[in-house]
Amino acid sequence: MTAADVVCLGESMVAFRPARPEPGPLAGVASFDRGIGGAESNVACALAAAGHRAKWVSRVGADAFGDHLVAAIAAYGVDVSAVQRDAGRPTGVYFRTAGERGVGLPGPSGLPGCPGHPGPASAPLSEVLYYRAGSAASAMSPALVRRATAWSGRVLHLTGITAALSAGCLALVRDLTERRPGRPLVSFDVNYRVALWRGAPAGRPDASAGPVASAGAGASDGPAVLADLARRCDLVFVGEDEAEAAWGVRGAAAIRAALPEPRVLVVKQGAAGATAYVRGAAAAAAAAAAGAGADTDAVVYVPALSVDVVAPVGAGDAFAAGFLSGTLRGLPVERRLRHGHLMAAAALTSPGDLAAPPRRDLADRLAALGAEEWGRLRLGPGWTEAVTAPPAPAAPPASTDPTGPTGPTESTGGTDPGPAAAKERT
Repeated sequence: MTAADVVCLGESMVAFRPARPEPGPLAGVASFDRGIGGAESNVACALAAAGHRAKWVSRVGADAFGDHLVAAIAAYGVDVSAVQRDAGRPTGVYFRTAGERGVGLPGPSGLPGCPGHPGPASAPLSEVLYYRAGSAASAMSPALVRRATAWSGRVLHLTGITAALSAGCLALVRDLTERRPGRPLVSFDVNYRVALWRGAPAGRPDASAGPVASAGAGASDGPAVLADLARRCDLVFVGEDEAEAAWGVRGAAAIRAALPEPRVLVVKQGAAGATAYVRGAAAAAAAAAAGAGADTDAVVYVPALSVDVVAPVGAGDAFAAGFLSGTLRGLPVERRLRHGHLMAAAALTSPGDLAAPPRRDLADRLAALGAEEWGRLRLGPGWTEAVTAPPAPAAPPASTDPTGPTGPTESTGGTDPGPAAAKERT
């Protein structure tokens, strides 16, 4: 397979969900359907299905569950040639009941565009039981995963989940996010899972990292570690509710003030929408024209879509995939956000583990709608094939700057992905 557009690194597990999605505890579930679940592999599958070259880097056990994972992910068109087999450690598995959020988790809801779900407090609880301690993926480390492999794409996508798995995994994520020659654009989804960080590897960053690094919930170092990792990356996704849960920071503007380093920060705001804060040549030029300082961000907000929800899972990973797809194609930031919402809508209106994304021509036409038409749009089951959209206006010129539609790329220790050549919330 040719060089990847995006390399996604992280653990995927075999997921068991009730064959009949009815409320109730795991103890009462008579039978389960088998699927796959992993934030990074979900993004890889969605991007591959959308026509991008995606590679998944991980470790699985030399067992039947590992065989199932690799085959299922490869079936989406993902390059799995870098997946390692571990003869001494098993593939992780988990069981969950129906519901949008895990027991004991303060968020995130991961529900962009879902009327009737104003936040995690109103979402139905799900019971989640993991069997991932000592898994093959938890053994990943800089010694086992070559930097050249992880950096072989135009974009490297990581999440905070990997950093919580083990000391070796945390060391690997830190190694891959260091600014060195040859580093690709690094995308990072915070994905704060408080249960994972209980007993996770210690690793509080340097005190010079800033005020958020010293904040946290309980005795865990998780919030501080995640803030440190986010500061190292070029593109960061974070939910408004998870930022409050992890760092006690409320509101999109306050989150950006706490994390000013990433060139692009995308704050997911649940059913309200998403806001992107963009720093770069285009943003600096716009700020200068307005008489603002050179460090002023361009701020782009796009409201979420109204969606008839079938399965309230997978939206967060799908949103990241949609935004990354737009980034690879050099689209303006507003279009990237819209593609994120459209991918999330596809996930929310599909009963499966991984939803098929909308056809590119359909997604482009919907993303090009006027503001009023976008606001009136409501999507339900089957919309990815059935919706007829008006002709799209002429596409804007492709950009070589990952932060905006025009202007040269600024050096940030990573290379620019340029224009493209061509579910899980547990």
